[in-house]
Amino acid sequence: MASSVTQIPAANAAVAAAHFAARLSLETDCSDVEAAMRAGEMDFVLLDVRGPISYAKAHVPGAINLPHRKITTEALAAYPADTVFVVYCAGPHCNGGDRGAMNLAKLGRPVKLMIGGMTGWADEGFSFVAGEEPGKLAA
Repeated sequence: MASSVTQIPAANAAVAAAHFAARLSLETDCSDVEAAMRAGEMDFVLLDVRGPISYAKAHVPGAINLPHRKITTEALAAYPADTVFVVYCAGPHCNGGDRGAMNLAKLGRPVKLMIGGMTGWADEGFSFVAGEEPGKLAA
């Protein structure tokens, strides 16, 4: 008798590879974001899509605050059309990151969700900064 894990057979390798490649094209994780920032390879714009009060209390260093409700063509006018945006919100219990990513995608902008958001960042042991400015990654 098969377990509840194998009762439904695993997908074949090609299907699994396509699925996971699609997920990785839509998501990144906190560790990869922090590593890119630390290496000076920030070829993306990190957007904190929470409200300004939450952002001012604590945010990921280098993140710009643009609440998901305020993502518009006008708000993005300073960024070239091929700019990759990485969005995050409070954490897995919050859908603000998904809303921000959807809004960016609807405007034709490349976007990835930083899975875990603030909660994931904290779980990795990374530091936050406070204030209304992006702040800097701790040395």
